[in-house]
Amino acid sequence: MNFEEFWTLVENHGSVAYFHKNECENLWRGLTAEQQQAVYNAIQRKLDSGLFVHYDPTKAVRDNLPKAPKIQTISGEEYYRRYQTQTPQDGWRRVFLPDQQKTIYIKQN
Repeated sequence: MNFEEFWTLVENHGSVAYFHKNECENLWRGLTAEQQQAVYNAIQRKLDSGLFVHYDPTKAVRDNLPKAPKIQTISGEEYYRRYQTQTPQDGWRRVFLPDQQKTIYIKQN
């Protein structure tokens, strides 16, 4: 996504926007296209809904970056105690670590 498209969305949102344009553009250019689109969509939804979006566009970008999913990890033994099986279920995925010669289970939230 082009920075100017994003800037059009936030430039009139707060009186301090203009003073942070260069800083915001540098941050924007460091994001992936997917992150840029996610930030734009989140800010657009908030503005359309009358929700708070920071008046400093750089802070608005940081506040609306997509969150990385949390990853839970448990040992194979703990998984077996909990579920009485080695078959993956409830969103858990079985992973074998060859360098450690052990199995763990991973779940993303």
